[in-house]
Amino acid sequence: MAKTKTVYFCQECGYESPKWMGRCPACHQWNTMVEEKVRPAKSNKHSLGSVSSERKSKPSSINKITTQKEKRIETGMTEFNRVLGGGIVPGSLVLIGGDPGIGKSTLLLQVSSQLAAKQLEVLYISGEESEKQTKLRADRLGISEEELFIMAETNIDDIIDAVENMSPSLVVIDSIQTVYHEAVTSAPGSVSQVRECTGTLMKLAKTKGIPIFIVGHVTKEGSIAGPRLLEHMVDSVLYFEGERHHTFRIVRSVKNRFGSTHEMGIFEMKEEGLVEVSNPSEIFLEERSQGVAGSTVVASMEGTRPMLVEIQALISPTQFGNSRRMATGLDHNRVPLLMAVLEKRAGLLLQNQDAYVKVAGGVKLDEPAIDLAVSVSIASSFRDQPTKPDDCFIGEVGLTGEVRRVSRIDQRVQEASKLGFKRIILPRKNLSGFKGPDGVELIGVDSVQEALKAGLE
Repeated sequence: MAKTKTVYFCQECGYESPKWMGRCPACHQWNTMVEEKVRPAKSNKHSLGSVSSERKSKPSSINKITTQKEKRIETGMTEFNRVLGGGIVPGSLVLIGGDPGIGKSTLLLQVSSQLAAKQLEVLYISGEESEKQTKLRADRLGISEEELFIMAETNIDDIIDAVENMSPSLVVIDSIQTVYHEAVTSAPGSVSQVRECTGTLMKLAKTKGIPIFIVGHVTKEGSIAGPRLLEHMVDSVLYFEGERHHTFRIVRSVKNRFGSTHEMGIFEMKEEGLVEVSNPSEIFLEERSQGVAGSTVVASMEGTRPMLVEIQALISPTQFGNSRRMATGLDHNRVPLLMAVLEKRAGLLLQNQDAYVKVAGGVKLDEPAIDLAVSVSIASSFRDQPTKPDDCFIGEVGLTGEVRRVSRIDQRVQEASKLGFKRIILPRKNLSGFKGPDGVELIGVDSVQEALKAGLE
């Protein structure tokens, strides 16, 4: 009988050590080493890198390699296609992560149904539900396509055999933490199992040209569980975000070898499943209060799509020695930075004020073009003076108080005009050679003082 030995793996990077260490020497993270018992196993036909291939790879000169435009597989969801970069790329390995109950399985089952409706064979493999349970969920969603095949399996050998015998157009594995490899003796979901199974699936996707979607669990910090190596192995990483107690869901791309990493798809969870939100700007602004201090609207870019979002600020005198700075939906370091600029350049005494800034609707914004809107909302709440309801603010604010140029100003202005905004305060540098749509007044500003004068006076 093979002798069992104990090793320690880092959950973040997969580093292996014969003894426990408080800090991983590879990624320098604390308390990430977990104990696993391994022993030499018998050779397996589906060990890592041994998926059958029609030919062996040989080195080729880059000038002799012929390329052609890869035809993508389009799903029935425009929002999902946008996040993927235009559709599903054949032979790609896509990882989807999200909180429990957020709707990952529902999304992938709907996508599988839409492809099956196009007479494309889809294999949906569930490691967490039986075939009857998956059928019950499909009945609730109204899914009954003949080309959609369901399989309840967790053994990677049986999964690969089924895929090779069937050769489907898409494979969905829900989830990777339930799949195990017989060559690895640790429990399913461990670092070794996740790494080995993902590597085997990656080899299968590349050699057979079959796109594979794998679902990944997330940790309490919100990152995908398992070694960080998992995100480096796959072609695309998508995060499914949103509150379980709210109806809106957001699919965000954080890695994509075949498209932009700044795209975002917005869905609404209903009884019949996930429904696309074609005009998110209107949804995010429909509950905006009129004539209330501390509220501004910014035209933000999410990938290639402009989106209007409301930014709210609440400034109140501090009750303790140290003032508080809290932010939801944007970088919390940006709020004290912009408040320091307002205090130094615009003369607002904010050092004894608590500040609470929020992006309404649960959206997360990280581009610098929202700086001006955040600054104006803070000043509006501090002065208790509301902005005009048809004003929109766009611009990056520097430490010297200047308002800097932003990209894609024409798309931002067109989106604001479409929703009825009449005045847009933007950097003066963006006005050169640009003429806005009829009925929209463009006000160029060079500094945050000019923006406050135009927006609040």
